[in-house]
Amino acid sequence: MPRVLILSWEYPPLIEGGLARHVRKLSEALVDLGVEVHVLTRAGEDSPPEETAGGVAVHRIHEPGHPKDLGQFVAWVERMNSDMLAAGVELGDRFDFDLVHGHDWLVANACDHLARRFETPLVTTIHATEYGRHQGWVKDHPQSYIHGVERWITHRSQRVIACSAFMRDQIADIFGVDEGRITVIPNGIDPDDLPRPDAAELARLRGEFAAPDERLVLLIGRLVYEKGFQLALEAMPEVIAAVPGTRFLVAGSGTHEEELKAQAEELDLMEHGTFLGWIGDDVLHTLYGIADLTVVPSIYEPFGLVALEAMASGCPCIVADTGGLREVVPEEGAGLRFAARDPEALAEVAIRVLSDPDLEARLIAEAKEHVLRFDWADVAAQTAEVYADLVGAKLGPA
Repeated sequence: MPRVLILSWEYPPLIEGGLARHVRKLSEALVDLGVEVHVLTRAGEDSPPEETAGGVAVHRIHEPGHPKDLGQFVAWVERMNSDMLAAGVELGDRFDFDLVHGHDWLVANACDHLARRFETPLVTTIHATEYGRHQGWVKDHPQSYIHGVERWITHRSQRVIACSAFMRDQIADIFGVDEGRITVIPNGIDPDDLPRPDAAELARLRGEFAAPDERLVLLIGRLVYEKGFQLALEAMPEVIAAVPGTRFLVAGSGTHEEELKAQAEELDLMEHGTFLGWIGDDVLHTLYGIADLTVVPSIYEPFGLVALEAMASGCPCIVADTGGLREVVPEEGAGLRFAARDPEALAEVAIRVLSDPDLEARLIAEAKEHVLRFDWADVAAQTAEVYADLVGAKLGPA
């Protein structure tokens, strides 16, 4: 099996979002298959420069904290890539790599240079696109820059991995990539990774947000426009009127947070819910265990990991009928869908679940089996097949 260098701008214990967990679980599952995996990433405050964790050789570079302004962030990413490239060149002097695998545009420049220096194939996983995040509005900088990097790296790569058929079609359409070079491999989930507090701790935590006889609706994730939380808030008055005693909990942070709070104030919702803000992963994932319903109202969703986490945690889940969510949540069974961008449709389905204990129980039971389709061992096996197809392949045209 090959020796692979994986590049990611985040890796535990440094976690910016879901990418860190994805790369770790994939890397460790690849090791279980016999692949020698080296990860090049950034270091947290107390992270060692090199260590072996879960069988993965992790190499870290120290970078200053990244700015929140997107324009400044782009310049910061360019500097990070320069530092990753330098570190990768040193690693190449120590190890003979058979393949380079990068995750998203953030490490594209370093990946391309290293693959060509090592004379190895390059694989890029595109987890989301700037075009999709901004509903096609990528004319102006810095969105135009990020969009350009994504287009460039998908054409430089010998193989592109997409997390859903929806993303495959988008990559082929907006970047003009031959579908034959795009492989669909879903994200994975390990239910054992999700916390399982005892009943007393769950009751204590739930008591912070809802009384025993109240119903708790969970909205969880990055608070950005494309996640559609504004649609869920718009639906909440109708839900509360139909199911008195319903409360909501918004967990997460992001650029849309203040607008969402202002919207909740305008709708007289603040007495019916809580904005929790950013919290660590352990507490965040525990919230599924105290909620009666998780709502995923995304406008743009390449995959839909929140839905999988909810289902794996035994929390009923309803999702917008869009993007990768269509592939993660069956039309009827493990979860329910509602028309995307439609607060009335969202409210109707939410009321249906909150008012029907039998439906709630059925969703939980079927979801328990459904999530087994997204096993990390299967994800790694499919990724290893991509590696095996490419190892020894010569580089294609630039």
